[in-house]
Amino acid sequence: MKLFFDENLSHRLVSLVAELYPGSMHVRDVGLIGASDEAIWSYARDNGFVLVSKDADFYQRSILHGAPPKIVWLRIGNSTTTAITGLLIERYDLVRRFTEDGSATFLVLNPV
Repeated sequence: MKLFFDENLSHRLVSLVAELYPGSMHVRDVGLIGASDEAIWSYARDNGFVLVSKDADFYQRSILHGAPPKIVWLRIGNSTTTAITGLLIERYDLVRRFTEDGSATFLVLNPV
């Protein structure tokens, strides 16, 4: 399961979670910094990514259009990259089950 990180998240996340989420990328890696939500959505869909964002717009888009791509919406406010990394590692099993569920379109991750 490969994640596609929106620009509101650090590009460093790719290397920090690479062991659990191999093949993950950041929008920066594919020249999509400053791109429209539609362009980011389309890239994630067309390339088999799970889109990870703190942006409610992608969550709303997933409600309207469904998957793919599946959306992981991080509801963590202004958090550090370390905190986001920890959340993605701690919730790996939940994220994996979500990606394997053919009927699920979005997953909201909150810190406990």
